[in-house]
Amino acid sequence: MKAEVLIQHRWLQKLLGEWEYEHELPAEPGKPARKLTGRENVRALGELWVLAEGQGEMPDGNRAETLMSIGYDPQRSAFVGTWIGSMMTHLWAYEGSLDAQGRVLTLNSEGPSFTEPGKMARYQDIITFLADDHRTLTSRVLGADGSWTQFMEAHYRRKP
Repeated sequence: MKAEVLIQHRWLQKLLGEWEYEHELPAEPGKPARKLTGRENVRALGELWVLAEGQGEMPDGNRAETLMSIGYDPQRSAFVGTWIGSMMTHLWAYEGSLDAQGRVLTLNSEGPSFTEPGKMARYQDIITFLADDHRTLTSRVLGADGSWTQFMEAHYRRKP
């Protein structure tokens, strides 16, 4: 069985390559804001999937490793994938969509609440292409009041 390669699968190829990223941690009282950095290697798994392996700094100074997989499932008419990180035990399962302009991929997930131990919360990871070699990854959580709160934005730049 060979799956047909669709335009959505071809879009994922935009992610391929070596990337460096940075994001800024908000300043704590009496302390300056901090920038955390890392790198990510995105490779193809055939023509239907991409795998993104990342390594970077954590706010506590430790190193973290992450692995993201993204594909497109035509039966669900949705982008699908997973995310795991060396700093937690939860496997994040994604389902999402691409905007009409082909710039913004929104991946929905559910995972442990960062503020209420023992409860689950809804999250979004949003990949936005600002240019071919510059993208952002924004993460946000859905609050009890129904509004989204952004808690992270990283800028990724493709290495030449």
